[in-house]
Amino acid sequence: MAGHSKWNNIKRRKEAQDKKKSRIFTRYVKEISVAVKEGGPDPESNSRLRMALQNAKGVNMPKDNIERAIKKATSDGSQLEKVFFEGYAQDGVAVFVECLTDNRNRTVSSVRAIFNKHGGSLGKNGSISHLFDQKGIFTIPRKEDMDLEELELELIDAGAEDLDVEADYLTVTTAKEDFGPVQKKLEALQIEPENSSLQMIPKATKALDVDSALKVMKMIDVFEDDDDVQNVYHNLELTDELQEALNTNPA
Repeated sequence: MAGHSKWNNIKRRKEAQDKKKSRIFTRYVKEISVAVKEGGPDPESNSRLRMALQNAKGVNMPKDNIERAIKKATSDGSQLEKVFFEGYAQDGVAVFVECLTDNRNRTVSSVRAIFNKHGGSLGKNGSISHLFDQKGIFTIPRKEDMDLEELELELIDAGAEDLDVEADYLTVTTAKEDFGPVQKKLEALQIEPENSSLQMIPKATKALDVDSALKVMKMIDVFEDDDDVQNVYHNLELTDELQEALNTNPA
């Protein structure tokens, strides 16, 4: 899972930049809205809302924004639909785009245009999903008083597949079906993740030269700029050279 941890590092850096704008908050407002409409406005009885609120706090969304999002979702009759798109970037890199939208036609048109403009192609549903596994991912700020060996045993007992330890963060990986039990175990241990979600993790990655890889990452950035897009997953290999180039020339 080292490659996934590297992507988490890049994503955290990107989100830190995004927080200077409003787009990252917009995504979490949508997650809160969907959670409220599905299970009500009380996080104590709505685990999806509880997770959405944790994730929003993890990107430092102001409390007022969170409260407005819950209030609006409670009274607003509009519905958001989750839709997925699968396709290829240039050089055969598989790209999986997850959206929340109130207008499917607008979103389809926008996603297709981004693929086409950047030398990619939109495929049919199912065309690349077999290249990914859906995994539960928990990103936890590391604290000095954590007993990592004991924590790893507790989480493995709850169903965790892997605990990756970095300087500032722990990344816990689970199978899709074990996401809930591990989430409950973290709550019982009074450990609050900065982010917890189901993500599409590539079974294998595709290596490109840095210039080609940067062009793919540019397309990923354009997708993430779209208000309807919640997450973008891909199987581009995040080499050390690519990571250095991204750090040198942040999007």
